[in-house]
Amino acid sequence: MPTMKAVRMHRTGEPGVLAVEEVPRPEPGPGDVLVQVHAAGMNPPDWYVRKGFSNLPEKMRPTFPLPYTPGSDISGVVVAVGRGVGEWQEGDEIFGLVRFPAEEHGGRGYAEYTTSPASHLARKPASLSHVEAAAVPMAGLTAYQFVFDHIKLDEGRRVLVNGAAGGVGHFAVQLAKSRGAYVIGVASGRHETFLRELGVDEFVDYTTTRAEDEVRDVDVLIDAVGGEDAHRYLRVLRPGGVISPVFYGEYHRERAAELGITFRSGQVHSDGKQMAELGRLLEEGRLRVGLDSVFPLAEAAGAHERAERGHIQGKIVLRVVPDQADRAAKADQTG
Repeated sequence: MPTMKAVRMHRTGEPGVLAVEEVPRPEPGPGDVLVQVHAAGMNPPDWYVRKGFSNLPEKMRPTFPLPYTPGSDISGVVVAVGRGVGEWQEGDEIFGLVRFPAEEHGGRGYAEYTTSPASHLARKPASLSHVEAAAVPMAGLTAYQFVFDHIKLDEGRRVLVNGAAGGVGHFAVQLAKSRGAYVIGVASGRHETFLRELGVDEFVDYTTTRAEDEVRDVDVLIDAVGGEDAHRYLRVLRPGGVISPVFYGEYHRERAAELGITFRSGQVHSDGKQMAELGRLLEEGRLRVGLDSVFPLAEAAGAHERAERGHIQGKIVLRVVPDQADRAAKADQTG
C-alpha cells in the first residue's frame, strides 16, 4: 500500500503533540479527488482541535477521532479522481476549503496527500504560488460569506473591521472596498502600512487609541476579535447598525436591541463556486493575499507556536512540496 507523510496528533494538548508520521495514502471515493498537497493553510480551528476545544464549555465541545490530522485549507494538484467526477482530471492545480465544518472527518490537509469532495475545490489562480493559494480558503470564504451572504453589504456603507490585519480581517477589508465601502481598520500599529496598501480609508492603532472613543456612525462592524469586552463597540455604530461577529463576543445584546442593532453572521462552509469567485478576484489583482510566515510540514508544531504568539499579519502556511526556488537553492548547496 502506498504511504505518505502526515502530521498527526494522538492526544490533545500543546503544539508538541503534533508529529510527522508515515501513514497509508488515502484513496478517493465516489465524488472525491485525490490531491497531492503542495501547501496547507493554518486556521484557528486547527489549534482549537489540537487543544480539544478547551476554549468552549465542555458540553459544547465537538468530538473527533484520534489519531487526527488537522488542516482544511489546501492547494495542490489532482492526481486521481473518484467515480462520478467529471470536472477535474489528473494534473489540474486546485485550491479549496475541504470538508468544513465537519471536523470529525475534516480536510486532513497537513499531509502529502488528501482527498476532497470535487465540489469543494476551484482552479488555483495561475498568478498565485501554492503557498499563496493555500492562505485563501477558510479566511477568504469567511470574509466572502460575511460580506455577500450574511451582511449583503450595500454600496457606500461605513464599515469598521476589528482585527483588520488578520486572516479574515484583511480579506474583509478588501471585499468591503470592492463594494465601495468606506473602511476603517483596527489593528496594531505595526500593520498600518499593510492595511493602507489594502485600501483602508482610516486606520486605528488599538495599542494607542480606543476606537470606541474616536469612531462614530459606523453602519457595519465586522469583528474578527470578539471577547468579553466586545460590547464597547456598540458606541461606534449608528442606531440600526449591524454587528457581524466572526468569533464569540459579549455584545450586551439587550442593549444592542434597544439601539436597533442587529447581528448577522454564520459558520463558514466549503463552497467550490465561491472559491472560484475568490480565484477570479485574485487573478484580476482585485484581491491580495497576506502571508505572515511559511513553515515546512515537519515544523507544524512551530507554526502553531507562532500562531499562539499572536499579532499575525495575514496567514500562516505549511509548505508541503518545496517550490522551485527552494529546489534551486538546495541544488546550489549540494552542487
